[in-house]
Amino acid sequence: MDKIELLRRRKGELSEAGKDIRERIAALCDEDSFMELAAFSFSKDFDGEDAFGEGVVTGFATIGEYPFYIVAQNFAVCRGGLSKGNCAKIAKTLESAEKNCTPVIYLLHSQGVRVGEGVDVLEGISDLLLKATRLKGSVLQFAVVTGEVYGSSAALASLCDCVIFTEKSALSLGSPLVLSAKAGKNLKAEEVGGYDALCNALLPAIRVEDMKEAKAAILQISELVGLQIVAAELNEPAPALNRSVTAEGIMGLIEDGIELGANSSPEVRTVLGRLGGIAVAAVIFDRVTLNAQSVRKIRNFAEFASVFGLPFVTFVDCLGAENTLDANNSSLLREIGEYLSALDSMETAKIAVVTGSAVGLGYSLFAAKSVGFDYTYALADAEIALFESAAGAEIELGRKDAADRYAAEVADPMNAAKGGYLDNIIEPQFLKQYLIASLQTLIQ
Repeated sequence: MDKIELLRRRKGELSEAGKDIRERIAALCDEDSFMELAAFSFSKDFDGEDAFGEGVVTGFATIGEYPFYIVAQNFAVCRGGLSKGNCAKIAKTLESAEKNCTPVIYLLHSQGVRVGEGVDVLEGISDLLLKATRLKGSVLQFAVVTGEVYGSSAALASLCDCVIFTEKSALSLGSPLVLSAKAGKNLKAEEVGGYDALCNALLPAIRVEDMKEAKAAILQISELVGLQIVAAELNEPAPALNRSVTAEGIMGLIEDGIELGANSSPEVRTVLGRLGGIAVAAVIFDRVTLNAQSVRKIRNFAEFASVFGLPFVTFVDCLGAENTLDANNSSLLREIGEYLSALDSMETAKIAVVTGSAVGLGYSLFAAKSVGFDYTYALADAEIALFESAAGAEIELGRKDAADRYAAEVADPMNAAKGGYLDNIIEPQFLKQYLIASLQTLIQ
């Protein structure tokens, strides 16, 4: 047979074996930009035959003219099962991504490993996960969970900077059938590993409707982390904030904002966006009482901001630590220590604004200059205090007249400003202007 014709036939068979996954890749990437790598790299299926088309498609492409490496599990071949061969194929792609400082996108759809390979595939998985770990803080990694993802592929998702879910996504280290049986319930896959079900997993997760929205989110995050400064209207006040300061109102100040991990500790919003065209990582508190999970979420986000050089901005409305026996016997204390270590190692700009209450550790951890905030501001009606309420002062101090005096004198932010702990007290509608001016001085 003519070699050219043979090649065309083989490519046709390959395309047919990966028809669905290639359609997803095409929907994600710029038109005709995907270039496949290691296309004819196969491993064996359970019966010892070549897994033609392999369980993974790799290559590079552009999205919005930005380069990305693509790793796409092909569920049509061995249910996307990991093998030593395709672990090696993915690992080789990650080596190229590291060498070329190029982000990686994983399209994940797998029901685990190919059981016939035994310990060989376990070695391959270990090598793959280590290489993905070494990319953290070097290049962005995105996981798009396109269907059900079980086993070690779920561990791969956990290493990503953003995990993107759809309504049909399910992410689980174990089989939902096994987990349902152990729980004594008949649960659907999304009830075990869907976006809403993983509310305690603390993944940097977002939910989208389709691949078009996934593409937009990936491009948005990539541009933000790239620290590009874009033109923006700088001088428009926000008079609605003078009437009421809410988490939603603060969100409205951030341009191109995208919230990560909204399914976990939703009272703490971790948002990538821009202020005056400058990319920032913002934490917006919504009347928060700290527990281990919320502090860990903030710490994870602070580490993300640090490794990608993003200014870290906190909008503080925090009542301090949860005062319960369960909280006292949780990992809260350890999480506080880990957060402080992360904050201390950050070399990026840090700005804090007390938008509501900053009580006890709510101030000490997220607004105090002593922990490294370059600028600290408070809104006019903010409260900086030792106790959650003025009534708390009456209890702690044992004086009947303590409540009113404490509210008027000690908790007023003017007291902190007099001590040199605040750079300014701001009328809420002008908050954005202060932030932009501060960022401009810090990032030059």
